[in-house]
Amino acid sequence: MNVNALKKLAQYQKKIAQIERGLVKFNQQLTQLPARFGFKSMADFIAALRQAAAVSGAKVLAPKATKRRKRAVITADTRLKVKQLVAAKKTGEEIARTLGISLPSVQNIKKALGLVKSRR
Repeated sequence: MNVNALKKLAQYQKKIAQIERGLVKFNQQLTQLPARFGFKSMADFIAALRQAAAVSGAKVLAPKATKRRKRAVITADTRLKVKQLVAAKKTGEEIARTLGISLPSVQNIKKALGLVKSRR
């Protein structure tokens, strides 16, 4: 290795050590946070924050359950309604919201019905 590369490596190592010290200090501040506000544990502190957010109407920071949306069944009636709404000059987003289907489904139906222009 050349001397410049070794100097750069030493600078990076120094920067990493500085960042690690900052992280240790920040972690200490976080662990002391519940005690500063009179709570016995971090879990009690988080529960109080969630309760306060719920009372104020803010979104609670609870982990979201990832529930897959039920797949929409595209029927002949759905295709007919899409055709009618396109004729009524509704946007794809409005059609999707009205019929409870996804925007890509609306686009696929319009394409199958020949209601979209070619890209050429």
